[in-house]
Amino acid sequence: MGKTAFLFPGQGSQAIGMGITAAAENKVAQAVLTEADEALGFSLSDLMKNGPEEELKKTANAQPALLTVSTAVLQLFSESGLQPDYVAGHSLGEYSALVAANVIDFKDAVSVVRKRGELMEAAVPAGEGGMAAVMGMNREDLQAVVSEVNAEGNPVQLANLNGPNQIVISGSANGIKEAGERAKEEGARRVVPLNVSGPFHSPLMKPAREQLQDVLAPVSFRNSEVPVVMNASASTATDAETLKEALVTQVTAPVLWEDSIRFLLEDGVDTFIEIGGGQVLSGLVKKIQRRGVEVFSVENQADLDAVLNAKEGS
Repeated sequence: MGKTAFLFPGQGSQAIGMGITAAAENKVAQAVLTEADEALGFSLSDLMKNGPEEELKKTANAQPALLTVSTAVLQLFSESGLQPDYVAGHSLGEYSALVAANVIDFKDAVSVVRKRGELMEAAVPAGEGGMAAVMGMNREDLQAVVSEVNAEGNPVQLANLNGPNQIVISGSANGIKEAGERAKEEGARRVVPLNVSGPFHSPLMKPAREQLQDVLAPVSFRNSEVPVVMNASASTATDAETLKEALVTQVTAPVLWEDSIRFLLEDGVDTFIEIGGGQVLSGLVKKIQRRGVEVFSVENQADLDAVLNAKEGS
């Protein structure tokens, strides 16, 4: 019998209407949305339901919204008997993973990620930094490119190592432009600038990292009930202080997502369940491991029923 990992998406997976079906189907899921509204002091649930999209996309809104959706959908699992052997989340999703593992209370987490989003938006003036997805280039060759550009005084680094030949770079506007051009010269298939509000997971986020450490300091963390795969190291921890520090580290460190999935595969995980909005992580798992695994995305009760039926039939 293989192992199961619960995966939680990060920024970019937000969409108007997310979480609404789950909340309508389950009173406990609805209570999560209500708790988010109360913790934040405004109707996040209304923004999730009705938009406008431009407001929902803002980092300070998208981050608590995605955490709220993942936590609400997670409530559907309470009577299913389906338990994870591991949890992991992509960037912001690491907070959802910690809520799932009972490391941090949801009301604390949603307040922290709201502040995290604000700090990340404010860390670098608009237009001075950014991110771009580089397709069709391996990490070693791309690392050589960004190291060259960095040496010339234009900060840029690998930020999200999402899967084979799918890497996001992050840094100064000049660094992104120069690294993108050189990557294409070196054989990258495409370089796509991302519509984000800052150079996330780069050293330029240092002001946000330092301030987030202060935000997290008084927040109560518990030891994890299930191993958490951390973004910055692609290794597991269950210790409360280690997991808290990992949230600080990941602000400026690359998200080692492909490494995290390969770690799980090597330890016998053959079922991956993405919980919350969209299917981004499900798609990445399929690119990393095409055979021998079951991959699901769950946003509502029907999705969960499909998982349970598949597990009963296997």
